[in-house]
Amino acid sequence: MSAAKRSQQGEFERIVKLDRLPREPLRIEADEAERAALARRFAIDGVHSLEAEVHFVPEGTIVTATGRLTAEIDQLCAISGEPFRNRIDEPLSMRFVPASEEPEFDPEEEIELDSSEPDEIYYEGQAFDLGEAVAQSFGLAIDPYAEGPDAGTTREKAGLLDAAPSGPFAALAALKKD
Repeated sequence: MSAAKRSQQGEFERIVKLDRLPREPLRIEADEAERAALARRFAIDGVHSLEAEVHFVPEGTIVTATGRLTAEIDQLCAISGEPFRNRIDEPLSMRFVPASEEPEFDPEEEIELDSSEPDEIYYEGQAFDLGEAVAQSFGLAIDPYAEGPDAGTTREKAGLLDAAPSGPFAALAALKKD
């Protein structure tokens, strides 16, 4: 796929047609150009691998998809700023729902989300983009505060590692010693 065509579509487009849902788990994998585009989108140094295996369960026009997302990425350490390789291994749980069933909310209304519920992704027509759903899950799985292998050394050099306990529990511990 050309770069121009990819920019008009998602970085990791994988269209699944409702009338052709696979019975067996579907495995999708990002190619080199898709991984580079995803690295730019999520502002990380690189994506070495990204794949997902998904099982579909249709319930009328709603499709529940569960599976696993794995990736190898290069990102910057939140402490040292040095790049390091990190692994992502996350469960996937989502429901593809027709856009006509999307509830309308008052913009002022507070909405509570339950982390145990699958993500709802709305689609139009007779197909949905599994790749974009996986890309969004991938973006959410990237830990912005991940620490690389040299984080402890960097803290020590910066004088951020203090052997003396601090905080409210340190004060309680001092009282207990008396």
